[in-house]
Amino acid sequence: MTSQPVLYLVVSAAGPAQHIDDLVGLLIADGWTVCLILTPTAATWLDRAALAERTGHPVRVEWRLPGDPEPHPEADAVAVVPATFNVINKWATGVNDTLALGILNEALGAGVPVHAFPRVGDLGNHPAYPGHLRLLRDAGVQVTDLPDIRRDGWQPVVDTLRPTKP
Repeated sequence: MTSQPVLYLVVSAAGPAQHIDDLVGLLIADGWTVCLILTPTAATWLDRAALAERTGHPVRVEWRLPGDPEPHPEADAVAVVPATFNVINKWATGVNDTLALGILNEALGAGVPVHAFPRVGDLGNHPAYPGHLRLLRDAGVQVTDLPDIRRDGWQPVVDTLRPTKP
């Protein structure tokens, strides 16, 4: 049990994910308990052991087995940073083929506040993307463009999430 608000941070495989440890540090300093859930590709890019040590919680990629205890405390909010084209489109259509998508889908069903910070590049011009983004917004997802991390750093993400704290 934690006295701090719990943020499930879902990380998908786009360039900024390589620096997610910097965001984790800022979120912890801002008073969040951070629990990381990675897409399978993002998991190959990141040092899961170092992130688990930093957060104090296991970094999850795979589903837990039936009967296994939930390794993370209950979420007060969920953020997907960065949200890739693939994640946005699968999530909007209810695909549940990874733990990361399962967490995002469950959060929508449970009414947990959810934020998405897309990083899709030119794929944002694909004809399916605007409709899927609109569907997620209509479902209550707060969508904010991911800032240029090299120029602006992660602080805009932290500032966007701060009002979500209970």
